[in-house]
Amino acid sequence: QVQLVAFGGGSVQAGGSARLSCSVTGYTVSTGCVGWVRRAAGKEREGVAAIDRYGTASYADSVKGRYTISKDNARNTLYLQMNSLKPEDTAIYYCAARSGSFCGYGFSFSYYGQGTQVTVSS
Repeated sequence: QVQLVAFGGGSVQAGGSARLSCSVTGYTVSTGCVGWVRRAAGKEREGVAAIDRYGTASYADSVKGRYTISKDNARNTLYLQMNSLKPEDTAIYYCAARSGSFCGYGFSFSYYGQGTQVTVSS
């Protein structure tokens, strides 16, 4: 059974930083595709970032240059470093894992965690 548990959300002022972590069980981060998606109030869920088995990352245009996705294969853990946060980044952030051959932030994921709220105030 695949389980993803995200933590590290909270409230931060615009221009600040936050780091999300996601502990994964039942799925091997080192050989798969993992990433982050978010859902803002009243909006559809959107892919934010993904990283494949080789460590190649992809990002949505809205976060490129500000967010960094990384993983620790030994800990089977996924991270999202978010810098220069904006009020429009406010959302529930979900870590996710994907089964399949392709990996990218725009692909749908197979498994999702419970989400963690990030609120950016101006």
